[in-house]
Amino acid sequence: FVIRFEKGNCGVSIMRSGEAMEQGLRDCCRSIRIGKILIQSDEETQRAKVYYAKFPPDIYRRKVLLMCPILSTGNTVIEAVKVLVEHGVQPSVIILLSLFSTPHGKLGPLPSLERYVHPVLPTHFGQKYIRRG
Repeated sequence: FVIRFEKGNCGVSIMRSGEAMEQGLRDCCRSIRIGKILIQSDEETQRAKVYYAKFPPDIYRRKVLLMCPILSTGNTVIEAVKVLVEHGVQPSVIILLSLFSTPHGKLGPLPSLERYVHPVLPTHFGQKYIRRG
């Protein structure tokens, strides 16, 4: 899969950690539009809930770089994709950008989602540093 740096791309950061990737994206693509989505998971049920979503008005016409640097269960990404689809974005144009992933998150239930994730971390790293959610 190849994405060209062109006008039809946009980024969407899953707040708050996704915002850490925004500057790198802007360094590559200075005028790229960036949307934001705030999703939090309930501690007990692990269900994700959307609290805020703001996207470019024409997001349904764009390729979306979904920024989530740490992927644990994948619940927040699944919910973010649902919200993007509700806004008219086709799943085939969503690309997940993530730096770290637990094995469960890496093998999550979105097989059609294009992903660029660093190789899976050793189990002890995820247990020590990544909280499920």
